[in-house]
Amino acid sequence: MEILDKLIWPKGFSSDGLHANLRHNPDKPDLGWIVSDVAADAAGVFTLNQFPAAPVILTQATVKKSQKLQAVIVNSANANSFTGQQGYENALSEQEIVAEKLGIEAGLVAVSSTGIIGEQLPMAKMMTGIAQLQKSQSTQIAQAIMTTDTKEKVAALQFGKVTMTGMAKGSGMIHPNMGTMLSFICTDASIDGQLLQKLLRELTEITFNQITIDGDTSTNDMLLVLANGQSQEAELVAGSPEYDEFKEALYLLMKDLAIKIAEDGEGASKLVTANVSGSDDNLKARMIAKKIVGSNLVKAAAFGEDPNWGRVIDAIGNAGVDLQAGQIALAINQVPVIDQGEIVSENLPALEEAVKSKKIVFDVSAGQGLGKGQAWGSDLTYDYVKINAMYRT
Repeated sequence: MEILDKLIWPKGFSSDGLHANLRHNPDKPDLGWIVSDVAADAAGVFTLNQFPAAPVILTQATVKKSQKLQAVIVNSANANSFTGQQGYENALSEQEIVAEKLGIEAGLVAVSSTGIIGEQLPMAKMMTGIAQLQKSQSTQIAQAIMTTDTKEKVAALQFGKVTMTGMAKGSGMIHPNMGTMLSFICTDASIDGQLLQKLLRELTEITFNQITIDGDTSTNDMLLVLANGQSQEAELVAGSPEYDEFKEALYLLMKDLAIKIAEDGEGASKLVTANVSGSDDNLKARMIAKKIVGSNLVKAAAFGEDPNWGRVIDAIGNAGVDLQAGQIALAINQVPVIDQGEIVSENLPALEEAVKSKKIVFDVSAGQGLGKGQAWGSDLTYDYVKINAMYRT
């Protein structure tokens, strides 16, 4: 399957995005929606931050109640987070206003927000903006969800009669333990909501939950998948060839969006990837991989193009996994550095050139097991500090 770096809306889906002036940024859309012609089976995963934002609380309950959605309303510039009862009432109002405009039940509308924490939504501007949204094939929705992102993160693929498309946002406050910052995936395949929920949780663990930028899990993280069945293909049944094809497609799309988030980390100049094999099981391999890409020492070395492989070994040893030094092998951008616990000293000059690449890949063999895992992150740059020192102002 070929991933396309654009939005191709599946049958029965429409979208729009516009500038509602939610926080004095005239340069981009800050409000948008996704609408299905019919109620879609839906699944979602949400932040595990102890202070979830009002839209997260509302949408999590909405999805859990029926596993159905027909619309998603989303804004940037204001997170509607840590805003108390008034913030929750505002999220409810959004849900009701969108439902009334579309002529559907409020329980079919998901609400999502991202941006500044601790400020109430400017509801007059929200209502004016929602009134202007159209059911079109606009791609401005991908810009409407952006905050410090430097570019849109979109992807699509087609297989058989089915189309799947998705978008994501996120550059900082990224250490997901649920899904991702914000991501919305739509497909015209037919699949039961409960089965889709199970599949989404499984694939989240090996895609979005394996990226990290700064170790912070946002209050607003939300990943939604809507499947409206408008391709007219038969409903997917677990274990069937068609289900396996759908699962592979969803995995590829989620992985692609996750990597795009990692690559666009705040201030990032390099994409950092860790591939781990030989662990006792896949979970331990993923733990090692994420520890590598999450290490500030590794990230800083990547930015400085410092061939300091010792920082990678240090991260591996701090992953909380039982390992034997004599079984460790490490290659950096395909240059072998450690083999069975021994330094490959003759390769160190080549390593100095290898780390100058825009993409840094750590390949680790952790033993004789069958476990495999991947993780993605970015380097740690001066610009990351500048962006986050002035985020609110």
